[in-house]
Amino acid sequence: MTEVPKKRGRLFYKFLLIFLIVSLVPLGIVGYYLVNLSQVTLNRAISRDQESLAVGFADTVSSYIINFRNVLSDAAHLEDFASMNTAKQQGLVDHIMVLHAAFLEISVIDASGQEKVRLGRFEHESKMRDFSGDALFAKVMRAGEFVGGLEKYQGKYPAITMGAQIVNPATNQPAGAILAKMSLTAISSLLKTGFPETTHTQAAVIDSSGFLIAHSNSKEIYKPDAKLPDDVLRILLQNDAKTGGGELILETGERVLGAFAEVSDLGWVVYIQRSVSVAYSASNDMMKRTRNMMLIVTVFVLFLGYAVSLIITQPISALREAAIKLGEGDFDYLPDLSMPNDEIGELAHTFMQMSESLKVKTAEIMSAKDELERLNRSLENRVEARTRELKSAQDELIKKERLAAIGQMASVVGHEIRNPLAVINNSIYFIKTKTNAQPNPEPKVIKHIAIIESEIRQANGIIDEILGFARTRELNPKLVHLNSYLEDLTMSFPVPPHIEMVKNFAGENPTVNIDSDEMSQALRNLIKNGIEVMPEHGKLYVRSEMVDAGTVRIDVEDTGCGMPKETAEKIFAPFFTTKARGTGLGLAVVKKVADRHKGKVEVSSVVGQGTCFKFYIPVVQNPPPPAPRG
Repeated sequence: MTEVPKKRGRLFYKFLLIFLIVSLVPLGIVGYYLVNLSQVTLNRAISRDQESLAVGFADTVSSYIINFRNVLSDAAHLEDFASMNTAKQQGLVDHIMVLHAAFLEISVIDASGQEKVRLGRFEHESKMRDFSGDALFAKVMRAGEFVGGLEKYQGKYPAITMGAQIVNPATNQPAGAILAKMSLTAISSLLKTGFPETTHTQAAVIDSSGFLIAHSNSKEIYKPDAKLPDDVLRILLQNDAKTGGGELILETGERVLGAFAEVSDLGWVVYIQRSVSVAYSASNDMMKRTRNMMLIVTVFVLFLGYAVSLIITQPISALREAAIKLGEGDFDYLPDLSMPNDEIGELAHTFMQMSESLKVKTAEIMSAKDELERLNRSLENRVEARTRELKSAQDELIKKERLAAIGQMASVVGHEIRNPLAVINNSIYFIKTKTNAQPNPEPKVIKHIAIIESEIRQANGIIDEILGFARTRELNPKLVHLNSYLEDLTMSFPVPPHIEMVKNFAGENPTVNIDSDEMSQALRNLIKNGIEVMPEHGKLYVRSEMVDAGTVRIDVEDTGCGMPKETAEKIFAPFFTTKARGTGLGLAVVKKVADRHKGKVEVSSVVGQGTCFKFYIPVVQNPPPPAPRG
């Protein structure tokens, strides 16, 4: 026999749960707090570092622009420029363009606004321009210096315009101005060097109108509509702070860590953007390591809790198993209780003493119980026998009272209704005789005479059914061969032409002891009912079959419309009928005949297929040989 594995009791899981709660919950709360605090602190430090990076790069951009502005300012203070000697100015401009590749174009303008020298890196225009009405020239002559005027040089390169006033060192009076267009692509190179693609970081410089000055991806600045995303621009341009940063959710759904810083004196903004997953990779790695450590600690605590709970609950489980055996009455096969020398051991010792005492008391109780059950069975048998006798007598009395009442009613019906029916029948016979004697009898009169005769027969039939059910006489059984009896019965029954009768009798041809008159009445009722439920066409089966050595079954089956189960359960009750006209006693008579012959009648019906009545009667065993004919 396979041993059933032991199940852990609820106490074991309670101990384990309590141990886990006591051990893991404080650790989990403190660990969760510390980890979150560390992650928040680290993320803030990362955000601050990115802001510092933006501030540092803003200073770099500012220094870059200021250096070139100083170059232009220092050149403007040279005596060769103040002399307005075109040849000397041309030479100085060539020298500046060679030394500083960022300058795209430099023009020297005299105090009246007429251009004297013009040198471009990508174009060589000989025609000089008039700047007398130019606002930028006027601003340089008034303020001494100017930096601004961002544009796409030749529609491609981001550039800025710088201006410095040419001062005559002898008179310290303005003698003209130097205007230069400087390329800003070097700033993009600085961004690309500081933030390569491998760092998954983007950096850009914009002005106060959103103009993209530089980008770590140099391809961005060469686009015709180069700019930062609208959601980023809105934040940067609407922010009045000098520096700042934090997490952003872009329109694409991407979460990024952004930081910005304003470029002093220029009004530009340096913006640095990094994916959150990359920016917080260090904190995420720390969280992952912490979770792994917490998982290891949880497994260790779970194992430790399991061991401690097992040590505590194992003796209690053994004691519980012994209690179950004791409760089942198994005193001889109690498990071995090897208990420690503690309170649980004392409990086990007390339990064993109790089991010995309970064993003795149980034996006494079982002996008394067996005696009591024996007396109870004897009393129950007597009570049951008397109850059956009383019920049988009561049923028989009720049946006799009902039959007596029905018999009295039938006597009244037979006397009070049949006499008027006989008078009506004689009168109809007289009228019919007189009518037939006429040469041309009225068809309607003949029709109504036929209707009255049919109704008289119907009324007499009802009276016969009532009298047949109510009349109780002594049985007059005789030994008959069932096949011959059924053949004579079916041959004498008037079967309509639209009904096909199919007969199949038992080959054993059993001998039965029946009252032929009563049995014929019962079987005729069944055959009549079968014919009535097939008004157009159908088959009627009359069969006999040996059920066992002592019983034969007679089947009367039709192929009519059948009946539901609810109707089949009530059809043998007196006065129950589903016909428009009928007493409901035909099948009650059938059941009465079956009972008087110590048999039974059953019905099986399927709606739409037909109904089969099964009449069971006992068979005579070893019938005497027929008497010799004289």
